[in-house]
Amino acid sequence: MPDPRFFRSLPALSVGDLASRIGGEVVRGADRTLSAVAPLASAGAGDLAFFADRKFRDALSASAAGAVVLSPGLEDAAPDGAAILISRTPQAAWAQASLLFHRHLTLDSAADAADCIEDDSVVIEPGAVLGQGVRIGRGSRIGANTVIGPGVQIGRDCRIGANVSVGFALVGDRVTLLSGARIGEAGFGATGSSLGVIDVPQLGRVILQDGVTVGANTCIDRGAYDDTVIGENTKIDNLVMIGHNCVIGRNVLMAAHTGLAGSVVVGDGVMFGGQAGVGDHITIGRGARVAAGGGVLKDIPPGETWSGYPARPLRQSLREAIWLSKQASGKKTRTDG
Repeated sequence: MPDPRFFRSLPALSVGDLASRIGGEVVRGADRTLSAVAPLASAGAGDLAFFADRKFRDALSASAAGAVVLSPGLEDAAPDGAAILISRTPQAAWAQASLLFHRHLTLDSAADAADCIEDDSVVIEPGAVLGQGVRIGRGSRIGANTVIGPGVQIGRDCRIGANVSVGFALVGDRVTLLSGARIGEAGFGATGSSLGVIDVPQLGRVILQDGVTVGANTCIDRGAYDDTVIGENTKIDNLVMIGHNCVIGRNVLMAAHTGLAGSVVVGDGVMFGGQAGVGDHITIGRGARVAAGGGVLKDIPPGETWSGYPARPLRQSLREAIWLSKQASGKKTRTDG
């Protein structure tokens, strides 16, 4: 269930009523009552899940979801006892259903700062706006014109710069967010439907653990359903992009212009050079290093250094660069002769 500090739950619906609203066809279980959406792996008896990628077939068969949305012809793959809805665009149907069950809380009115702070050691600079339900720990400072969204929890001795926005987030102690950082915006999720491309609602959070530093104008998206997590003492430079559902370990260093696509897992002590990029659903092992400009398209084992595009082990990358340089020089020499 999405965190109630950030999302409001709407009334439950029967599978039949839901199908009429999202355009699905009920195969079985029309009278079953649903109250939420969830991924296959974590869905329970009152949740709607979807199946659109065959690599998750094992997760489908093991799911405890009360109902699943499937593509035509996959009814036999549904778990026993689950209600079944059929749609040619199951992810889009799930996205439409999520809007019928969950709405994110909006900043309709500012809270009184006195109701949000632990004690008088908290400093709220001019122009800062605090949403309802915000809590800020002792010794923290909120910069001018910063917006802290409803329900956000900020720990002790934090430094939040000017013009920062923080939403859907739990922030630990001694966290620093430099000016212009954007924490908890919706992750990039889209899927095709009969009406064209639609956004997939993002129902997760951002967790910033103790001692994290986030540079100016860096963006960290909230999770699609699970959380985006930044581990203790990780240091992130300016203009970095971290996509939804990424899990970053402790003591990670990320230089400017690094970009991580969604669902990347980064081990403790990993280092990224400037403008490194990582594709989605990739794992980078503990203590690994990605050289500046490296483009990572597959998993990196622990402790290895990779470079180049596509990134590969450093020695291999250097050998290939030297060989290519020699080939190019050789061709040039022959042309001149």
